[in-house]
Amino acid sequence: MSDHHHDHHDWKHAGVRVIPGDQLDPNTASTPGMNRAAAINFARVGAEKLWAGTVTIHANAKTGAHHHGELESVIYVLKGRARMRWGEALEYVAEAGPGDFIYVPPFVPHQEINASADEPLECVLVRSGGEAVVVNLDIAPVEQPEAVAWVDSIHKAP
Repeated sequence: MSDHHHDHHDWKHAGVRVIPGDQLDPNTASTPGMNRAAAINFARVGAEKLWAGTVTIHANAKTGAHHHGELESVIYVLKGRARMRWGEALEYVAEAGPGDFIYVPPFVPHQEINASADEPLECVLVRSGGEAVVVNLDIAPVEQPEAVAWVDSIHKAP
């Protein structure tokens, strides 16, 4: 067995990285409805195949219908209540609460909703790529974005 994989690495500086929760990068413009902060991305740690960070969605905020191309997404709910709608006509619905994981496969049309009218929704988000891919779809949402549109660097205005 060869050790060649140890020869050219500086594991001290290119090994495991810990990103303290109070040092996330809120480098996306603050937008009504959502606050996002990057923990793991190419710029911060050299990640090439994923992005991870936190997102806080304001009360009653909803996205329009969209998908994320080839990207897979995992959402972990920390606080609050998330409602997901998906399908060709957003005909399916599921809710998730604190401690629950949500998996969104590639190309699935979906809408994200803060199911609470008065409490923020706090989540951890992991995507299988560093680029923000969003394809907005011309599907009438079952739940219309009304009070607050969920718009940020990932979810563009319709």
